[in-house]
Amino acid sequence: MLFYKIRVQKGVKVMKFSEFIYKRIDLEETKKKIQEITEKLKHAQSVEEQVQAVYEMNDVKKEIATADSLVYIRYTINTKDEFYAKEREYNDHIGPMLEEEIQKYNKVLLASPFRKELEEKLGKVLFINLELSMKGFSPEITELLQEESTLQTQYQSLLASAQIEFNGEKCNLSQLGPYMQSQDREVRKAAYEATGKFFDEHQGELDEIFDKLVKNRTEQAHRLGMKNFVELGYIRRQRNCYAPEAIADFRQQVVRDLVPIVCEIKKNQAERIGVEDLKIYDDSLQFPDGNAIPQGTYDEIMEAGRKMYTEMSPETADFIKMMFDRELFDVVAKPGKATGGYCADIPEYGCPFIFSNFNGTAGDVDVLTHEAGHAFAEYMAEKNIELIDMHLPSMEAAETHSMSMEFFATPWYELFFKHQTKKYEVSHLEGTLNFIPYGCLVDHFQQVVYEHPEMTPAERNEAWLKLEKMYRPYLDLEGMPFYGRGAGWQRQNHIYLTPFYYIDYCLAQTVALQFWLEIEKDWEQAWEKYKMFVQRGGTDTFLGLVAGVGLASPVEDGCIREIAGHASEWLKEHKL
Repeated sequence: MLFYKIRVQKGVKVMKFSEFIYKRIDLEETKKKIQEITEKLKHAQSVEEQVQAVYEMNDVKKEIATADSLVYIRYTINTKDEFYAKEREYNDHIGPMLEEEIQKYNKVLLASPFRKELEEKLGKVLFINLELSMKGFSPEITELLQEESTLQTQYQSLLASAQIEFNGEKCNLSQLGPYMQSQDREVRKAAYEATGKFFDEHQGELDEIFDKLVKNRTEQAHRLGMKNFVELGYIRRQRNCYAPEAIADFRQQVVRDLVPIVCEIKKNQAERIGVEDLKIYDDSLQFPDGNAIPQGTYDEIMEAGRKMYTEMSPETADFIKMMFDRELFDVVAKPGKATGGYCADIPEYGCPFIFSNFNGTAGDVDVLTHEAGHAFAEYMAEKNIELIDMHLPSMEAAETHSMSMEFFATPWYELFFKHQTKKYEVSHLEGTLNFIPYGCLVDHFQQVVYEHPEMTPAERNEAWLKLEKMYRPYLDLEGMPFYGRGAGWQRQNHIYLTPFYYIDYCLAQTVALQFWLEIEKDWEQAWEKYKMFVQRGGTDTFLGLVAGVGLASPVEDGCIREIAGHASEWLKEHKL
């Protein structure tokens, strides 16, 4: 198959991220390029000519993706940067217009008289994904897509603007993280209250932005002939091998088979930290003497990450050398920086980039395992797969890359946590189990919201509270106004920015836990299996990739029960 690299790689520019040149996409020039390639594709007399056109289009897509990534990265590093703020607005504006031209190209490719031969050369999944993409776009929604991007940027900018007075300093939302895990219950409570107060002060704006997003996305779905945004959301998430019904069944399995185990974990946690009722501000503290935290300075933590990947395998050694040589990290929290963390691909420079907000918690190490898991997968795809559309799989498979890497890092935890390593190992496994019901809560909430777009902000909050009781019955929200009124979901930026993404984490975590079970038996053998999974990039569907390495489908009945049972037994054996 030609989607694997068989040609000599063009010379990749080797320079540091700060030296990467941003070139604005010229709308008319790029549209013309796409139109010319589309005509070439349409009039091709052989499959070879069409393949050549596909590779020409690949170069254009790389150019667009590189410009998008550089703007997004540099804007999120400093949301006050006026140049990149304007460039992001520009990209948000031209994106749907370029998508319109790309869809015309896709239409010709899908109707090719050489379709069978193209599927053999380029991979069948490419065509499955293109068909999904066609269903999810029409020129009729161009204006709505532009408006959606603007609203998303407003939400990000609002959260990035947070300057919260706490403990004698001004903190952004990320910098409050350590206080939310303090051993002192009053400090934890105050940190949660300070966060809640920021959201309460901006309640009107947050409700308005989300209300507009729901109505915008619903209108997009209607213009595309769909009943509601749920169907369109699944198409946008490239769900190419299962339907919403499978996810509803997965959520039911989580409630039935995992929530009782998590309730037991939380009961043990409450006993450990000495509280009778687990309030929301107790949820993040796992040990009475404090959570496991990285031991060392920022430079020492980064150096430990370098050592870990250098020792892990020849492939990860090459990967981490490139990441450091080219300075492909921005992970220190600072004023004006967007919240959260992500990994972005920069195709024309042949590398990924890791963005985060270090705050002195174990989450800093999770960045060096989770986000670097994404980055490693992108690095491997860049080396092995020519077509950008085949670099990465759908997101639940991509999240499997990152969540599994968290477990493959286990033999090196001591580099980061020293004497607190056992604490971290226990808390990490507990955290993976605790997360899945929360992820299902986020997903279920979005389904309810988009099936009932007429809901008022108050009704949405009521729906969230009702689902909280189903997925996190152990949590007491009393006395915390922001959380108690059911608005806690507004902190979860995926709900605003990437609807229906969150369940991908849950499916991925279920596969990652299967890798964990394999690691427990034989790390080397598990690594070879993981490497095979990663190297295939997006050349198969999620369920195809999982089956290809002999693991169980997470939507299969009984999968959650078996994994949760093994993990629960491990936690009992390693109880601290």
